Amino acid sequence: MKVSREQMAQNRQLILDEASRLFRERGFDTVTVADVMKAAGQTHGGFYGHFKSKDDLIAAAIAHSLSVEAPAGTDLQGWMDAYLSPLHRDHPAQGCPVASLAGLLRQQGPQARAAMSCGLEDQIERFARALPGDDAAERRRAAIGQWSAMVGAVILSRAVDDTALADELLRQTRAWLGAVGSAADEGDHQKAIGA
Repeated sequence: MKVSREQMAQNRQLILDEASRLFRERGFDTVTVADVMKAAGQTHGGFYGHFKSKDDLIAAAIAHSLSVEAPAGTDLQGWMDAYLSPLHRDHPAQGCPVASLAGLLRQQGPQARAAMSCGLEDQIERFARALPGDDAAERRRAAIGQWSAMVGAVILSRAVDDTALADELLRQTRAWLGAVGSAADEGDHQKAIGA
């Protein structure tokens, strides 16, 4: 039985959703093509109708997971608070692909790294547009610094086995970002970041 183009597109979407979830949860090396296809409710043989190889799937899953934007109407502070929360830290499969996968990209091929580069560039630009101020270069610099602090805090909080320390990393990063934001609002951003 021939599958319609619409059904093929839906199947591909489901495969990418499941691959992204599994990669964020378990990493690239421990997830097999069979694992992804089973999670998507597809046969292993159907994989090659969508992707050339596992490397192709990894790159597509990275691009797919990084293309998701925050829901419209989400305020920046609320998003930052949710990002730097124990709930986000404790559920990497549903969380940020950058925090879950960036450290693993060093061992991946150029296609996967290019997908991360494009997705990260888009995320930085969206973040910069959400920040206050008229100077685009300053907003981009602030977005890169704040995004790096947020991702780093989540990665570090997932790396330790001390819940109190993990919570403190998230809490203190939220507090520091709040101080940076307040100083920027007062026109004193340079002093807040120690420049």
